[in-house]
Amino acid sequence: MLSEIFIIAVRGIAIGSIFALIAMSFNVTFGATRILNFAQGNLLIMGGFFAFFLANGVGLGWWLLMLLAAGSLIALFSAFQGWITLIPLRSSVEQDSWIISTVAVSVILGALMLITQGPFAYSVQSVVPPFRILGVRTPGAYALAIGAMVFWFIALRLFMTRTFVGLAISALSQDFDAARAAGLPVRRLQLVSFAISGLIVGTAGFLVAPVIAISPDAALRYVLNGFVAVVVGGLGSNLGTLIGGPLVGVVMMLTAYQIGGAYQDMASLLILVTILMVRPQGLFGRTSARQV
Repeated sequence: MLSEIFIIAVRGIAIGSIFALIAMSFNVTFGATRILNFAQGNLLIMGGFFAFFLANGVGLGWWLLMLLAAGSLIALFSAFQGWITLIPLRSSVEQDSWIISTVAVSVILGALMLITQGPFAYSVQSVVPPFRILGVRTPGAYALAIGAMVFWFIALRLFMTRTFVGLAISALSQDFDAARAAGLPVRRLQLVSFAISGLIVGTAGFLVAPVIAISPDAALRYVLNGFVAVVVGGLGSNLGTLIGGPLVGVVMMLTAYQIGGAYQDMASLLILVTILMVRPQGLFGRTSARQV
């Protein structure tokens, strides 16, 4: 019984770490633009495809090089997507066109992957061998997922508080007009935020490729659960993602163990509904007044 609980906890936290990484990428773009990029799930899967085609079964040195290359390419693509998304918004995001454009990019990416790669699920060999904890065999990619979650949380915190660009992006989350009046290049900083979010999910998809479903139809599940994680933790709170992501993952694993895997997504949506009813701002989110 103890080993079963341990398996549920470890695997749930590892899967939840993927959701947390997607949630962090949501927070980066939302803070700078007030936009939720719903193409993040497909960018995660794109990172997995990079791992399959460029680093499947290779040595550690080449794997690290391809990790950097894949993350950089997806970051550039995400910045380009951000440019397209922000063009019609001009100086205001109080419009709904960003929802259409981000969903459209997600659909287009999914269709392109389906056309070029087919509806098949690809598997990737892990560069980190499996290990045992308390006698339980655990895939090495799970450790990479948890490590990536912690790494990006620390990296984002240092970037946002210790660098000029990070402080400028943080200023955007407070007041667009004040930041523009202070002479900050608002649009350029917003594109940087899109690039950072792409770098996060791109490297995440590459790292966890051995334990996720690398197929065109898998993106929707990951982006939805990432959205649940960011709502649970509190939109804009990266600290909240450290709780929200693993919490969603553990609940989903427990649901799969007790009821069946077909009900995992339903359990995730129930968490979302519960949080919205009890604490709409999330566990670590803050309520804010809006002038009307």
